Amino acid sequence: MWWVAGRASSTRGRLTRLDPSPSLPPTNVFLGRTTHRLDPAHPRARSSGADALNFTLDAQDTDTHARAGRFETAHGEVLTPAFMPVGTQGAVKTLAPDEVAAAGADILLANTYHLYLRPGVETVRRMGGLHRFMSWDHAILTDSGGFQVLSLAELRTVSDRGVEFRSHLDGSKHWLTPEDAVRIQDGLGSDVAMSLDEVVDLEGDPEGVSRAVDRTLDWARRGLAERGRLRDEGRGSMALFGINQGGVDRAQRARCFDGLALLPFDGYALGGLWVGESKSVSLEMVEHDCARFPADRPRYLMGVGHPVDVLDAVARGVDLFDCVLPTRNARRGTVFVSTGRLVVKNAAYANDPRPLDSECDCYTCRRFTRAYLRHLFVAGETLAMRLASIHAVTQMVQLARRARAAIVAGGFREFRRTFVSRFESGETLVAPA
Repeated sequence: MWWVAGRASSTRGRLTRLDPSPSLPPTNVFLGRTTHRLDPAHPRARSSGADALNFTLDAQDTDTHARAGRFETAHGEVLTPAFMPVGTQGAVKTLAPDEVAAAGADILLANTYHLYLRPGVETVRRMGGLHRFMSWDHAILTDSGGFQVLSLAELRTVSDRGVEFRSHLDGSKHWLTPEDAVRIQDGLGSDVAMSLDEVVDLEGDPEGVSRAVDRTLDWARRGLAERGRLRDEGRGSMALFGINQGGVDRAQRARCFDGLALLPFDGYALGGLWVGESKSVSLEMVEHDCARFPADRPRYLMGVGHPVDVLDAVARGVDLFDCVLPTRNARRGTVFVSTGRLVVKNAAYANDPRPLDSECDCYTCRRFTRAYLRHLFVAGETLAMRLASIHAVTQMVQLARRARAAIVAGGFREFRRTFVSRFESGETLVAPA
């Protein structure tokens, strides 16, 4: 059985002012068995996000750590596990919002850094917020912008205050502080916002990793304090997730979460993984983090979008995923199908009458052949990217839905085994004679 989602620019040289940022006191959080509720007696309960997101566990697989859950946002319910298509600049590239919704997505991710630079948060706010601006009626999770800023290398400088950087668009100077990250995401109208964190290089030295963890924790406190201030003004209604950092150092990741656990975050993200380390190390860190995270908050693994990796992480207790990989590959003529990785633009498929994936019910697979898709790519038709992207989004969103159904039915381990075996078989990748 498949469960379907419920609904049948800044001035050149101008630097952002740093606002005061009092630290938050430690919090006592009531950890109910299934539902996230902050103790009303806690001084930060009103601004903790208790009204922004209530996470409920519907089922726990008995053979693995896989979970099926759901949480509420102002723009609808999100069922987990869930894969979030990436709408970097307010759009999933080549797709209309209705096409993303038709794929089954009830949440997508938008990029704070790009939207801050263009068209600018004030433009989005004047247009009624990001949901109205992009005509998306469902939930939106925004990243903090930190990953993109910290990826600018020579164009940025990191300090305890935040990150000073130059725009990749026009070279203008900007500051991104923890307070800015929260204010920008509030201005965009995000349902789920992310705390600013410092990502470490895979080859980072131990001292640098430790310093990044200290900074991530300080920025987490300051971001939460800023959301509290916004709520005092009647704003800041979004949920806020803390991001666990520490690279691939178990002790540093543990120390980071020990600090995050004292703060009233609505969920937790696993950051700094799948950045070049081996898959075995990645999964070891996922298992390590999920074992420490509380059961009553959603867990978000950032930047992971390979089907097998997603199921491996679900088995270790992860609830949310995002990645540009499926749609980026699709626009270049490569898609994931049930039997592996299909490069549909290859000449071998020039006369192939089959759909991309006979097991997929997306618009593309119902209507078009591999031969036609291959023709479109060779001819340079934009429709090729659109049709391949429709399949890519549907395939990942529905994989998460099928995993959820298997967890609820008590058969996730067998579902995962069968899926991986078929995916690795390459059975339908060979063109017919």
